Amino acid sequence: MDDKVYKRFPLADRSYANIVKRDITRLAESKGFSETEVGHINIVVSEMASNLLKFSPEGGELLVKYTPSNALEIICLDNGPGIKDLARMLQDGSSTSGTAGEGLGAIMRQSHDFDIYSQPGCGTAILSRVYKDHLSAPTKTSTFDVAALLIPKPAQTDCGDNFTFLEQGRNCYLIALDGLGHGSSAREASAAAVSAFSESPTSEPAVNLRYIHSIIRKTRGAVGTIVHINNSQKRISYCGIGNIAGRLFTLTGPSIANASSKSIIAYNGILGHNIPGSLNNHTLDWGPDKLLILHSDGIKSRWDLSKYTHLHRHDASLIAAVLYRDFTRGSDDTLVVVVRQKS
Repeated sequence: MDDKVYKRFPLADRSYANIVKRDITRLAESKGFSETEVGHINIVVSEMASNLLKFSPEGGELLVKYTPSNALEIICLDNGPGIKDLARMLQDGSSTSGTAGEGLGAIMRQSHDFDIYSQPGCGTAILSRVYKDHLSAPTKTSTFDVAALLIPKPAQTDCGDNFTFLEQGRNCYLIALDGLGHGSSAREASAAAVSAFSESPTSEPAVNLRYIHSIIRKTRGAVGTIVHINNSQKRISYCGIGNIAGRLFTLTGPSIANASSKSIIAYNGILGHNIPGSLNNHTLDWGPDKLLILHSDGIKSRWDLSKYTHLHRHDASLIAAVLYRDFTRGSDDTLVVVVRQKS
């Protein structure tokens, strides 16, 4: 499995629970997790599956990937009723279903990183990370929170969407891509674009896109957007070809409903096939009050975060997962990128 890509485990009914647990255990073992660490992961998966089966009649899903920081990241998503009193439910012994009420507390105890987002009418999203060979999560020294959620089209294993980034000092350089179509040919196109970008990630976005265009001519082609974030100059510079879309939010209050936003625009064209003769970089302001979201066309164009109170305060991976859960088309590869400056 490509470590960039999340593996989906839909859980429509109880008969899938043991299969899901077995497959995630095998994944953890294949990555070298110890028997004790696998035990922690098993508890997390069991409790997440139990919660899905109790509170999400239409089913839910687990998303799992092995991260560059040597953690197994597990995200549990449902469209259930949500949790009214989250603080109380995180205490062992609290339950709304007459059980022992150890689910959320057990997940939190077994995780090095834990986060949860829930509100009535908006379902629940839970994130757990268990780190390999660590007693606790490693110290985070980077300037940016960057999360990329990559999920193949249902019933596919190859993902044609792609993403990579480089953090250098107080600057961040990233590219978001969607290989045309889906499957192995789309994956090969976007992988070739990532490789070309990585040769000189600090090159101006428009210059680098033109170079990528020349390199991937023999592939199916891709659309992509390159973003440079300069923390010292408090500026974002970007250029895009095709339908990688997104918004830059300015968070002006405690709720994202009060945030203003500007669209990330792109030129028409396809990298590797046809691009405009003239490409220019676009600039926007950047700072601690900004939240950048990019996505492929696997996400519906009219997504809206205004109803998710305080979501912007949560882990970047959880923000991406909620956007995926509620706005995925379900008929294509999906990419959601979330970037913000650490406080």
